[in-house]
Amino acid sequence: MSGASTLEAHEDTAVTQGVASGPAVRSLGLLLALVLLAACVAMSLAVGTRSVPPGEVMSAVVDALRGRSAGGEVQEIVLGLRLPRTLVGLFVGAALGVSGALIQALTRNPLADPGILGVNAGAGFLVTLGIGLFGVVDVQGYVWFALAGAGAATLVVFTVGTVGRAGATPVRLMLVGVAVGALLGGISSMIGLLTPGVFDGMRFWGAGTLASRDEHVLWTTAPLIVAGLVLAGLVARSLNAVALGDELARSLGVRVVRTRIVVIIAVTLLAGAATAAAGPIGFIGLMVPHVVRWFTGPDQRWIFAYTVVCAPILLLAADVLGRVVVWPQEMQAGIITAFVGAPVLVMLARRRKLTGL
Repeated sequence: MSGASTLEAHEDTAVTQGVASGPAVRSLGLLLALVLLAACVAMSLAVGTRSVPPGEVMSAVVDALRGRSAGGEVQEIVLGLRLPRTLVGLFVGAALGVSGALIQALTRNPLADPGILGVNAGAGFLVTLGIGLFGVVDVQGYVWFALAGAGAATLVVFTVGTVGRAGATPVRLMLVGVAVGALLGGISSMIGLLTPGVFDGMRFWGAGTLASRDEHVLWTTAPLIVAGLVLAGLVARSLNAVALGDELARSLGVRVVRTRIVVIIAVTLLAGAATAAAGPIGFIGLMVPHVVRWFTGPDQRWIFAYTVVCAPILLLAADVLGRVVVWPQEMQAGIITAFVGAPVLVMLARRRKLTGL
C-alpha cells in the first residue's frame, strides 16, 4: 500500500469509529451544530439582568446592519454590551477548543488540554507580572504579556523536551509541560497572595469571564485567534499522519518536526489570546475535542471543524447560565465550565476505552 493510500485509509476510519456513517451525515451534524450555535448567540443577546424579547433583539440588530441608530436602552444593552461580549465568546470558545484539539493530536493523549504544555500557566504568569509590576489593567495591554508568556512557556517545554537521544516525544513534552505549568502556577499564586493589589486586579480575570468584554478586546485578540485557526487548518492533514507514528509519518512525506512547531505556534496564539481576553477558562479544550471525536472519528479536519462550532456553544451556554443562576448577580463562565467539566472528566477517565486519536 502506498503512503497516500495508507493515510487515506487512516482518515477513512473516521467513518467506522465515529457515529456518523459518512461525510454527508457528518455535514448534517455540523449544520445542526451551527443551528444550535445560532440559538446560543440569540440567548446571549437576550438573557441577562434585563431580559430583552427576541423581537426587540432582532430589531436592534437589523437597525444596526442598516446603519440606523434609534438609541434607547435596548440598543445600548444589545449592541453596546451583549453583542461584543457574545462575539468575544465565539472567538474565545473556538480558540480554546481548537487549541485543545491540537494538543491532544500533538501528544496523542485524548485527555490533554493547553495546560498540559504550560501554555495557560505561562500566559497567566506574565499577566500577573504585567499587572503587578507595570500596572497594566486592560486587555490591550496584557494581551502581549499573555502571548509572550504562552510563547516562552511552550518554547521552554519544547526545548527541554527535545534534549536527549529520544527527541521531543509526546510523553516527554507532556511531562515537561506539567512540571513547567505547576512551577509557574505556584509562583503566580504566591505573587497574588503577597501582593493584594495584584490579587484584586486579577480576581475576575483569574476566574475566567466574558463580562465587561467590549469591542476593544475583540479587535485586539480576534486577529491572533484567526491566525491560530488558519495554522491549525493547515496542519490538520499532517496531524492525521503523525497519529500513525513518527516513523510512518516521515515515510509518508510529513515533516514531523515542522508540524510540531506549527502546532505549538498555533496553540500559543490561540491559548494566549483566549487567556488574555477571558482569563484561564478550563475544561473546554479538554471536553469538546474529546466528545466531538465520538462523532467524527480520528480525522483532525472534521474534529477541528466541529470543535470551532461546538466549543463556542459550550462557552456561550456557560456564560448565559452564569447570568441567571445567581441573578441579579453573575457567576463567571469559568466557574460554570469547571462545574460541568469536573464530572465529565471523571466520566471520561472511568471509560474503559478512550476515543482513539
